[in-house]
Amino acid sequence: MAQQRTPGKAVGLPAATVERLPIYLRALTEFKSRGVEVISSEELAEAVNVTSAQLRKDLSHLGGHGTRGVGYDVAVLIQALSATLGVDKQWPIVIVGCGNLGMSLAKYAGFTNRGFKISALFDSAPEIIGKVVEISEGQKIFIKDVAGLSTFIRENNIQIAVITTPAPAAQSVCDTLVNAGIYSIMTFAPVTLTVPSGVDVRQIDLASELQILTFHEQTKANEVIAI
Repeated sequence: MAQQRTPGKAVGLPAATVERLPIYLRALTEFKSRGVEVISSEELAEAVNVTSAQLRKDLSHLGGHGTRGVGYDVAVLIQALSATLGVDKQWPIVIVGCGNLGMSLAKYAGFTNRGFKISALFDSAPEIIGKVVEISEGQKIFIKDVAGLSTFIRENNIQIAVITTPAPAAQSVCDTLVNAGIYSIMTFAPVTLTVPSGVDVRQIDLASELQILTFHEQTKANEVIAI
């Protein structure tokens, strides 16, 4: 039976700090893989391109994990960041939309070692429903009919979903997810989704990101011409 939850925002950390915590965790994990056991705030700040003052302020929200004149114990800080972000356990997620982007995300190895497990793939296209997909070595799942999305979410207590459908289908899929009890959604569809208060939506619009880059390129080109 699905767990009943009340939608609401997590409190206690500034939003900008939350945005930076996964970046710190990724960098620390890389340092640990290289055998680094203790790191200074200056070294970590340089690795993630923030000031050491900003880094120390962000990490102060997690409690006292640093030692003046010594630095941070890498393993301890990784544990603290993982617990704060909730990735000290594995989160089952579903992906809705099994086109090229959806399949690429499903096979992305980085999810598993960062706290996420692909529990199911859904699509509405009859020609691919039932197709078996090897998302990692030794793990195969088949694409399910989106008609069973709500039931699967409720029966498996899924709390996070990813939308990779074309834009026209995204809002309908989003409504289904929310009605089934999903309050955390990541969408790659190039459309603004309408959701009730308390539902968190992270939109990744690749074309918009490229347009920001073209703006900067154009600005740099104009500066060269002006010179």
